Amino acid sequence: MKRLRTFIALAAVPLFLAACGNLSSSSISGTSGTSKSSKTQLTGQSSDGDYEGVIKSGHYQTSKSRGVTNSQDSGNTYNVKSFENGMLGVSKKVFSTKSYVFQEGQYLSSSTVQNWLDRKTKSNPTGLNPKSNGSTSPTKRNPVYIQALEEQDYMTQKNNKLSLGGVTIGIAVNSVDYYKKTQYGATYETKITKAEGEAYAKKAANTVLKRLRKKSALKNVPIVIAIYRQASNDSLVGGNFIAYSENKGSATTVSKWNALSEKNYVFPIESGSSSPNSNDETSFTNFKSQVENFFPNLSGVTAQAHYSGNTLTGMHVNITTQFYSQTEIISFTQYLQTAAQKYLPSSVPIDITVSSTDSVQSFLSRSSGAKKFTSHVFNSY
Repeated sequence: MKRLRTFIALAAVPLFLAACGNLSSSSISGTSGTSKSSKTQLTGQSSDGDYEGVIKSGHYQTSKSRGVTNSQDSGNTYNVKSFENGMLGVSKKVFSTKSYVFQEGQYLSSSTVQNWLDRKTKSNPTGLNPKSNGSTSPTKRNPVYIQALEEQDYMTQKNNKLSLGGVTIGIAVNSVDYYKKTQYGATYETKITKAEGEAYAKKAANTVLKRLRKKSALKNVPIVIAIYRQASNDSLVGGNFIAYSENKGSATTVSKWNALSEKNYVFPIESGSSSPNSNDETSFTNFKSQVENFFPNLSGVTAQAHYSGNTLTGMHVNITTQFYSQTEIISFTQYLQTAAQKYLPSSVPIDITVSSTDSVQSFLSRSSGAKKFTSHVFNSY
């Protein structure tokens, strides 16, 4: 049985960052009592586009199974954040931020998810991945299709109490399954086509839905299941969601899938490739050129751009510097505010991280509804 590991990819940088702000929390009565220690609070909302979170007994409700994944020899850390952020985006299509409150998954334990993600065997009949056929050939073996599974809960508030209003389940399927023929041997690859991985994930989704309905709390709530295609380990961006289904009431079988046309790109675009919108490429190229001409002490200027269809929905810019002077960093950040506003695409959320090999030096961001960038320079002491 392939060993599973739990990890948190702190190094991954999300394509979209929640707006910063002073959050005020509101108290609501808990279902287990009305004493101060048992009360449930909400984190408050930094913007209408973000969910409020749940705090119980003074503690944020962490997920019972977040980060459980099939073990791989290495990993693309961008996949983790892209998976979680993408799940929020899919959930907003069904569970409005004005009507629902976000709560980390509380119904699937780590051990349950670990068993589901492993291969199906006599000792683990709940495994969602196929039994091993004994082959070690990249083209003949049964690959591990499903890499991760995550739960997000959405609560409704009525009469000052919270109740479960819906659940989103994300299923991450591999584009490449990495494996070893011997414990400490070389790493081999089994490539999984988009059609093959999607078909397998949709079949597994029906199994997952049936299992969730056996839990009393999940018998009659809407359950959204979304399929995410992982990027390969050598990709400079994360993967993307390719389909989702909304399952109302007590449905135990997915009746309809909604296709999603989303993709991530790295700017500058590699030779021979292209993005959905050449104007976005030109905007970034002009920004990059201006920045590099103004400040020569740069190691690189790149961006991760997220598209829905042909529409840019967000961009994360990463600038690596060789600065040593605090005044240089301050001046550079000030210049970036002007250049970003002038050259980068408007009306989409954009964040810019300026970092050296040692630390993050400054950070700039602009939400989708804002005209100007806000910034913060980190002190070196």
